[in-house]
Amino acid sequence: MNIHSPEIDANPSREEAEAALAVVRAWEAKAGAALDYPQLSATYPADFKVDAAYKAGLPDLQNGPASLIVGEKTLIQHVGISNFRLPIRYHTRDGADVMLETSVTGSVSLEAEKKGINMSRIMRSFYAYAEKSFSYKVMERALEDYKRDLDSFDARIQMRFSFPMKIESLRSGLSGWQYYDIALELVDLGGVRKTIMHLDYVYSSTCPCSLELSEHARRTRGQLATPHSQRSVARISVELVGDKCLWFEDLIDLARAAVPTETQVMVKREDEQAFAELNAAHPIFVEDAARSFCAQLQADPRVGDFRIVASHQESLHSHDAVSVLTIGDTFAATSLDPKLFTTLFHIG
Repeated sequence: MNIHSPEIDANPSREEAEAALAVVRAWEAKAGAALDYPQLSATYPADFKVDAAYKAGLPDLQNGPASLIVGEKTLIQHVGISNFRLPIRYHTRDGADVMLETSVTGSVSLEAEKKGINMSRIMRSFYAYAEKSFSYKVMERALEDYKRDLDSFDARIQMRFSFPMKIESLRSGLSGWQYYDIALELVDLGGVRKTIMHLDYVYSSTCPCSLELSEHARRTRGQLATPHSQRSVARISVELVGDKCLWFEDLIDLARAAVPTETQVMVKREDEQAFAELNAAHPIFVEDAARSFCAQLQADPRVGDFRIVASHQESLHSHDAVSVLTIGDTFAATSLDPKLFTTLFHIG
């Protein structure tokens, strides 16, 4: 039986510890013999078997009494695990299935009077369904399980993966695999569930001002000049609504329809020339990009609230041009993560 006293939580000072040690040594000297400390084995017991009685006696500090809570006894909105990886099966729009390595973040709310959670339960919930179900069903069943097992009122699951899609070149007839960073998120807040999809879309942005200035130099002075363009990234986050499925490929198509200058995979000379012409036909400021994505998303009934975070990683300036556009309450935020825009760099 474990008896806990709040006084045990107090960390003794060095002086108090030394005084206690002096008392023990004085007792040993008076008794004429050392205390009979247990001899501990340094050999790993490979044959040791754990039975139910032994497991029942193991300490479980995370489920300990409220007196063990360190710091303020207050609600924690989310506590859990991040970057737990395992293979998950996903449906594709053409009816095929693909198994992708997936990074999982799972968290639950923690009430003020509870010490903590057993985080391994989140992982076990995923393993129970990962081989039997597909993407959204895995999330739903895992969330229901660990919300129940951990006795929490709010929960969140996010699954991140790199989704492959074969893309044709502009003119040469070649094709190659483009990889899209996608995350699926299931949020259960106050009994209301929302399903969210995030996509990082990588494109080239030619500065309209630089294009006009370059053409002015050619026209008025016969001076060769080139407009500046740069690799750019938009993180598009959408709430999924309605009964019809918004496939990963659908969201990618919406992004490409808004800003068609997506970076290329397979390129021959005729493709490179075509890409230059495509950029000249679609010069775009970062504000233009955000509004173009917005127009496509607002026209799709499968999309509810959404957020667009765009970063044009300038070749002219030493800094980037950025924009944030939100529609609806789901993504509205007073404060931005200080590192938000640095996460938009596409490393290839």
